[in-house]
Amino acid sequence: MSDRRRAILEAAARVIARRGVRGLRVGELAAEAGVSTALIYYHFQDRTGILRHALAFIGDRADRYTGTGSAAHRGAAEPGATEPDPGEAAARESDAGEPVAGESVAGESVAEDPLRLLERTLLLEFQDLPEVRENSTAWGELRAHTIFDPELREELAAAGAAWVEEVAGLLGALQPAAPAGAVTAAAERLTALLEGLSGRWLSGLLPVGHARDLMRGAIGVEIGLLGSLISRID
Repeated sequence: MSDRRRAILEAAARVIARRGVRGLRVGELAAEAGVSTALIYYHFQDRTGILRHALAFIGDRADRYTGTGSAAHRGAAEPGATEPDPGEAAARESDAGEPVAGESVAGESVAEDPLRLLERTLLLEFQDLPEVRENSTAWGELRAHTIFDPELREELAAAGAAWVEEVAGLLGALQPAAPAGAVTAAAERLTALLEGLSGRWLSGLLPVGHARDLMRGAIGVEIGLLGSLISRID
């Protein structure tokens, strides 16, 4: 991705987070990105094109700061968007100094531990870092926009389904004997809870540490429910 294209998408995420989708004006976006409006139209054709590429950019950026390494978390990655964000190293830190997926405990790699990967995918959405707060706020604004305007509904639905599928894959690895439908339902509940908790945290109604604790508890509950379901089937 070119530097100017990236600058435009970063600016779009900032403007959407600050003013909402309805407040996104091409002139203001150009000023925020430090480019001409003609360049924005050259890269993205129209306002809908800006929004669609911004959605993909936000999804790809969330993938990188949660360390999932895939483009499925919130949306498709922008072509060529493989370089790490400057704040990625800071984003790998957990709230209490706990090891996260990809690190090691007593010299033993935990990269393949599905529970750690699941916790990383969900808990690292709650970080008091400007990039994370901006990304989560912009995602919420894009999601709220579809209530009144269907222009991004298909893209958001596909992104949400991919996110559920990713979480379901990790839950399935933890409880491989659980029925697929139950695993998917558990993933849907966890991702929906995350979005709700994220909104409360961003609004200042919920401390970040408490949001993480609630998310950890929900992960444990869902894994336990799947285990109970397997026991009943057996």
